[in-house]
Amino acid sequence: MSEAIAFDTHRFVKHLTENGFTEQQAEVLADEQVHLLNSNLATQADIAAIHQDTAAIQRDIVEVRREIEVLRQETKAGIEALRQGTQANIATVRQEIEVLRQETKANLAEVKADLIKWMVGALIAQGGVIVALLKLLPG
Repeated sequence: MSEAIAFDTHRFVKHLTENGFTEQQAEVLADEQVHLLNSNLATQADIAAIHQDTAAIQRDIVEVRREIEVLRQETKAGIEALRQGTQANIATVRQEIEVLRQETKANLAEVKADLIKWMVGALIAQGGVIVALLKLLPG
């Protein structure tokens, strides 16, 4: 990092030595002061780098928002396709249920007709047996 601000170390050392510090103490303090200022203050280059980073982050945010919008649209289209597919499946299932209902009605009608035939046949046979038994009885 370059120097953040101009610092007159000579004046600083001179001022300290005039007020009771040894030259070595004053120089050490001046060096530490320069280090402290340079390590804690931002330069124009630091600020420019932050602005560049901020601009890059803003571009990334815009790109992420675009991607989110694309994903939202794809998800919406997927949900709509699923809904339409489900409705088509429901219609198919309803048709199949109706076919089964009609087949069941036809089967029941057939069983009913067969049952009536057997019952009529059994009644006729029973009537014939009763007539035969009546004829056989002495009377």
